[in-house]
Formats: sequence, structure tokens, C-alpha cells
Amino acid sequence: MIKSLKPSAFDANLTIPPSKSYMQRAVAIAALAGGKSTIYNPDKSNDSRAGLGVAQSLGCIVEEYSDRVEIIPSVNPMADTVNVGEAGLGLRLYTPICSMLRSDVTITGGGTLLKRPVDEMLEPLRQLGVTAMLTNHCAPVHTTGILQGGEVTIDASKSSQFLSGLLIALPKTGKNSHIKISAINSRPYVEMTIEIVKHFGGKITNNDFKDIYIEPIAYYNGCEYTVESDWSSAAAHLAAGAIGGKAIVKGLNPNSLQADKAIIDVLRNCGAGVEVDGNAIIISKKDLRAFQFDATDAPDLFPVLAALAANCKGISEIIGTDRLIHKESNRAQSIAEEFAKIGINVDINNKNKMLIHGGKIHGGVTVSAHHDHRMAMALAVCALTADAPIDIDEAESVAKSYPDFWKDWDVSIMH
Repeated sequence: MIKSLKPSAFDANLTIPPSKSYMQRAVAIAALAGGKSTIYNPDKSNDSRAGLGVAQSLGCIVEEYSDRVEIIPSVNPMADTVNVGEAGLGLRLYTPICSMLRSDVTITGGGTLLKRPVDEMLEPLRQLGVTAMLTNHCAPVHTTGILQGGEVTIDASKSSQFLSGLLIALPKTGKNSHIKISAINSRPYVEMTIEIVKHFGGKITNNDFKDIYIEPIAYYNGCEYTVESDWSSAAAHLAAGAIGGKAIVKGLNPNSLQADKAIIDVLRNCGAGVEVDGNAIIISKKDLRAFQFDATDAPDLFPVLAALAANCKGISEIIGTDRLIHKESNRAQSIAEEFAKIGINVDINNKNKMLIHGGKIHGGVTVSAHHDHRMAMALAVCALTADAPIDIDEAESVAKSYPDFWKDWDVSIMH
């Protein structure tokens, strides 16, 4: 699908959809509970819908309503093959969960997920009694053996998602567990996992992300859980308000543990008007200056921050490009390639750093989202201030996290 966007002013007043990060974690834990769980304000993105499919593969009954999802666990036998769609989080969550539930299971997916290496899972799984085989370093993953509790060392510098999977699975092994962390990035996402595990009755002690201690439980508690709105989905609208006019974005938790809440700090630092009114964030256009930001813990912000930087005076510096290689696309390379088409110089030759030269954005071109939802949203932001229309190819990729993105975008732009 090609989305054609004309230069325009921006005036948004909208409520942001639920967080797929929280939704996927809630579904995984509810599938392991001792009774029915009800998840309110459910996310309906492709990744979250894939998670509901996995819950059914684990034997659950899943009933969907307009305002909630009900999950009744362990009614049917678990399948021997589980499909997580294109969800990288889903793959890393469900590999330890599935290997805890049964031996000999295959976790697979589709799209670019099958090109994203997950070798970091192999050694920790071995330490916990599971042999895992990959296909060219990627999914499908076939596991043999039952996940055991105990002591394990994990390097979470490339991704914290597998650590989150262990934090969900290990309480159900019947043994005390001790995770020794040799390195870690994306701490906020691990904090999210610990928060939601505790909500469902898990017992975890975190010693400054160096040692995490997990007590065994028979079951998670079947309970009610409300998914908070998604800061990652809000980021493009917030940046658009700073560039193109104004954005009132409602439903966000200012005290959220979500890493991408940091977009507010960046907008303040680059000179945008920022006002927080309860759960509403109000962003207004002002003269924007170059900024520096370490996105190591918030790699999903990179594309939209690059779009913001393209509209700032001077050269902005974003740290953390090492985290971008194995996303839906190689995001650093994708940003540099597509921004060059619209006349913006992006330097990714600096070690773990991206330099974006602010300047005039040129339209009259077709750019590619590289089948990456974050890229599609960032390119929409760029189109606001271009000197001619921009066509975005693979614009349908937004469905991975935000199916109604273009609907919300279209009602916010002013021709």
C-alpha cells in the first residue's frame, strides 16, 4: 500500500490506543493463571492479536468483546507448534514459557521475524535444562526438555525481551530461581514485566538489575487488568504537533514505566511547547533546535526522533544505533537511506551514534517504510514540512502496532 501525503499543518486531538508491550505481557501471564483473567482496554494490533492466538495454542479459551478480552487457561491440550506472527517480543516471551509447559515444541513466526537472530536465548536455556535449535540463528525455534528453575546468567545487552520471558516462566517451575545479569539495556521494559508479574501474584526481587530472585508459585492469579495507553504510538503525533502546529494527546500515563515516555524530555529539550494536564499531553509548535539524546533504552523512538531532528536547526545526536540492527528493519540503515531521498543527511558512521542534519525536506519522491511500522510513522512526520507530496510505500506496516494510525493521522492534518 502506498500512502500519499501532502505538506500540511497538524492539529490533533485524539486518544492513544493501548500499549502492545503491556498487552502481550498480560496475555502471556493470564495464559498461565489459575482462573479466568479479564483484560480491559485491550490492544488490537497485529502483534497483540498474535499473542491471543498463542494463548489459544497453549490451551486457553479466548473470548473477545469490544471493551475487554477474557482468557480462561488450560482448557485444551497445548499445541506442538506455536506461531507468534511477526512479534519479536512474542518470540522471546513464549520460547521460555512454552519450554516450561512441555518438551519438544516449535515456536515460529513470519515476515521479517524469521530474519532476526535470537542466539542470545540458547545458553541461558541450556543452563535451565532446555536444548534449543535455531534455523540460521533465527526462528523457527525448536526446544527439547522442560525449563527448570535454578541459577542462570544472562546477557541482556542486545535485547531485554528474553529476560522478560524468563521472568514470566520461571515462577511456574516450582523452584526458587536466581537470574544473574551480566549486561542489560532497556531496563524500563524489564521494570514493566516485573510490575505486571507482581500484579498477577508473582514474587520477584530485583537487586539493581544485577541479580533478580524469583520465588515459585503454583499459579498466577486470574484477575482483572487494564492496559494503559501506548507512549510508542503517541510519539509520532507528539512530534508532529511540535513540527506542524499542535497535538492534544489523551489517555497517557505521565508516570508510566514505558521507555518511550522519554519523548517528552526530548521535545522539551529541543524547544517545543510541552504541557501536561492530567493524562493529556499538549504539544505546540515553536522554533526547534538540535538536541542530544541517548535512546539505548528506547530504540523504538529512533525513527520519529530522526524525523523531529530533520526539522531542528543544527545537527542532532542520537546514541544507541547498535540497538537498531535487528528490528523490523535495520533501522539505522533504513533511516539514512530514506531520509537521503528527501534531502536530509543522516550520518551513521559514528560508533553507536546517529547524527541528523536539520534542513529543508524535499518531496516529490516515493520512500519505503521497509515493512517497519516505526519507519512509516516517522516518514509521515517528515511529510508535514516537505516542499512537495511524499508517497510512503508499505504504509500498511503500521498495523503491527497501531492499526488505526492512518485514520487518526488523516483527521489531524490540515491541507
